[in-house]
Amino acid sequence: MKIIIIGASGTIGRKVTEALEGKHIIITAGSKTGAFQLDITSPESIEAFFEKVGPFDALISTTGSGHFGPLASTTPADFKKGIESKLLGQINLVLIGQHYINAKGSFTLTSGILSEDPVVNGVNLGAINGGLNSFVIGAAIELQNGVRINAVSPGVVEDSPGFFEYFPGHEPVAMDKVANAYIKSVLGAITGQVIKVF
Repeated sequence: MKIIIIGASGTIGRKVTEALEGKHIIITAGSKTGAFQLDITSPESIEAFFEKVGPFDALISTTGSGHFGPLASTTPADFKKGIESKLLGQINLVLIGQHYINAKGSFTLTSGILSEDPVVNGVNLGAINGGLNSFVIGAAIELQNGVRINAVSPGVVEDSPGFFEYFPGHEPVAMDKVANAYIKSVLGAITGQVIKVF
């Protein structure tokens, strides 16, 4: 399979890339690293990326950022940054990528636990994750040619100790368990699912 991994140099992306390398053709991409660079906040950049890469069998997105901070001091501009990056950025990968993906291919996006298990300062990411989950559920019944779509929704991962203090009482998720969720989405048969990993 020809698999695109966007965000391949990130904490989760690295682990997913390692799990799939050697068995498939892996195309790595990111904002600054990878075989290809793209800006997921720019539809033009996404379009140019797909033109260069050509047809593919699966796309995994482990990219996108959001605002983390107190609701009382969060501005509309703060909130919009997350919407344009992690939410719309990943959605646009599907809206544009659907015209390049091979029949029976798959998209796997990344949301997160904050959509249903909030923490203080996480309202922007919670809203984004919830939006991504709903997009996946809705898009699954309309994608054509047998194309599938799922979201992986991990808790705080063991390789991100800098975030542990913001997730009090949360059990860090093993990286192998997270990687397996992406493998399930790409190599399995499910669609329209939010694969929860915590």
